[in-house]
Amino acid sequence: MSFLRNCWYIAGWADEFKECSLTPRTFLNEQVVMFRDSKGVLQALQDRCPHRFVPLHLGRLKDDRVQCAYHGLSFDCTGACVHNPHGNGVIPRAARVRKYPMEERHGFAWIWMGEAERADPSLICDFSPLDPKDFYVGKSYLHVKANYMLETDNILDLSHIEFLHASSLGSNGVAQGTTEVVQEGETVYSKRSTSGERLTHDLERLRGVPAGQLVDRWLDVRWNAPAVMLLETGLTPAGQPRESGRSVHVAHVFSPETESTSHYWFGIAFPRALGGEGERLARENIDWLSHPFTKEDMPMLEAQQRTIGDQDFWSLKPVLLASDAAAVRVRRTLDDMIKQEQSKGVGQGQ
Repeated sequence: MSFLRNCWYIAGWADEFKECSLTPRTFLNEQVVMFRDSKGVLQALQDRCPHRFVPLHLGRLKDDRVQCAYHGLSFDCTGACVHNPHGNGVIPRAARVRKYPMEERHGFAWIWMGEAERADPSLICDFSPLDPKDFYVGKSYLHVKANYMLETDNILDLSHIEFLHASSLGSNGVAQGTTEVVQEGETVYSKRSTSGERLTHDLERLRGVPAGQLVDRWLDVRWNAPAVMLLETGLTPAGQPRESGRSVHVAHVFSPETESTSHYWFGIAFPRALGGEGERLARENIDWLSHPFTKEDMPMLEAQQRTIGDQDFWSLKPVLLASDAAAVRVRRTLDDMIKQEQSKGVGQGQ
């Protein structure tokens, strides 16, 4: 399987990375070690010493240098070996590791896995609706034993919530909703609307809806390559215009670890203007969402991955439904982007 390389991947929530701490993580089959330098700037290096191929995260971080735990070679933030404690101290020219560009934006840490000279921070997707300066953000993370595109399909076709999440997120009106798919350049939008829904008791409570009141709901997803999605979900009393309703933003972002495993970060935001109530809502909502995502979505996706195995998705000739329109558009868009990149000679180890 090929991955898109010249793009920004989510590496984690920005506040995951503490000073004096080495954080290992694998992206696109490449082992990476991440840390904050003495100025608080995020750094990322290949997590493999070129001497005897020991993971560098087993060592220690001191004075902005990562020291290998095995033989003591030290590497600076550029990836160059700057200290050899053996013999006359001469540093072999090949003693260096790859450096990966990193950026911090809107509460996320981003990593560029392709050609370093093309790492343009202006290409980072807008997640200002979850910026911690303005919002309380409930945050969570899952490690999923499934390909990241299966997870993308899951978010882009939210008709599944009527069935997989019948007692939590769904209702008997979701699958009959309407979906509009819009593409602007390499950004794809999936806009799903339902009418006359009766929500589950939990959703009524969390959204402040009187028991039994019918609502119109919208579930609008913005997708950017490779698997970075922002969901705006909102509701109004049935028959009322959207402008009279209220909505929240939910981040669903996936980074491939390998062909069959992935990282999943999700978060939900409430304005800081709400004060303590906003903080409570963020905490309560993320705790509640974690259950269907962990106990319902994840087992389904992992079972799906086990069934597919290492077979190509399209080679299995999936039956397509109307609700698949956005997911199919995204898969084809991403396939085209990868093919264009490969035609220019971009590959692993760039």
